[in-house]
Amino acid sequence: MLRGVINTEQQAEHLRNKSVSASERRVLLSKLSGSDQEADLSVPTNCEGFGRVRHFKTSTAPSWPSNPLPILPAAKALGLPDGQTAMEAQVYQNAACPWRCWYCFVPYPLLSANPKKSKWFTISELVDLFENEADGCPRVIDLSGGSPDLVPEWPVWMMEELEARGLDHQTFLWSDDNLSTDWLMTKLSKSQLERMQSYKNYGRVCCFKGIDERSFAFNTNAEPSGFEFQLQVMDRLLDLDLDVYGYITLTDPTSDNIDSRMSAFFDRLQTIHEFLPLRIIPLQIGVYGPVEPRMNDEFDASLAIQEVAIQHWNVEIEKRFSLEDRQRPITDVSLRRSQV
Repeated sequence: MLRGVINTEQQAEHLRNKSVSASERRVLLSKLSGSDQEADLSVPTNCEGFGRVRHFKTSTAPSWPSNPLPILPAAKALGLPDGQTAMEAQVYQNAACPWRCWYCFVPYPLLSANPKKSKWFTISELVDLFENEADGCPRVIDLSGGSPDLVPEWPVWMMEELEARGLDHQTFLWSDDNLSTDWLMTKLSKSQLERMQSYKNYGRVCCFKGIDERSFAFNTNAEPSGFEFQLQVMDRLLDLDLDVYGYITLTDPTSDNIDSRMSAFFDRLQTIHEFLPLRIIPLQIGVYGPVEPRMNDEFDASLAIQEVAIQHWNVEIEKRFSLEDRQRPITDVSLRRSQV
């Protein structure tokens, strides 16, 4: 099956035009109630069907590193006690993404800015929904998707609204970034970037979609050049001195030479920053409801290959970093350029 055909730049521009109104500070959000995603949720949707509460947990499967995101960054920023292993977050999903990752737990119709599957919200309306939930407000707001990097203004607008309501000190803002665009650097004004840089309770997680061009194209159905573009965007993000973390998916069409390919990927990460791999958490892919109809023999095989890949990931981590480095909390791994 041919994968890697989406022109990311064209598709991103097309979807941005359909899913954000910068002049009105409005964002198009997916309607989760009644969607194929709803059956996978552990609790009912909220915020009139356009939000959900996610229960983040640090525990993972054997051989897979524990996942402290966004639990540790939020706990540190909010001054919560050490030892947090779970945390609730209010999640909103923007209704657009240029890629079609085969393992995405979001139904594809919720990624195409389809007006029948989504609704426009001003930032003020979003925070109204958050504050008015009968069960109370989680301490974390997660701007997810979709692909939130299509709307780089979204976190800044949320920061301004939370500050205006006096919610900024008690709420941690977390946003996802697929590294599909460089619009954070090119579409925000200098003052917007400075607002983001100075905002205390904010973290950003960037998702790498493979360890090389082939696995990237296989996973996203986007042109292979997007693999190197992701790395270049991450490199530029570190210049902004934000609190940035990473995820990576290790599904792959082949296990051939996976040891040398993993080593080469680590080499490339460390050209960005020596300690960048220690801020990246591999995610084990599973088959959620919307994914099941997409499955084929190749995708099935890649689920097993990821279990091989994580072994090589763990080898590289152990080989390249001291025990002291490996045991350091992810929030204490510094990516400041002055240390490069």
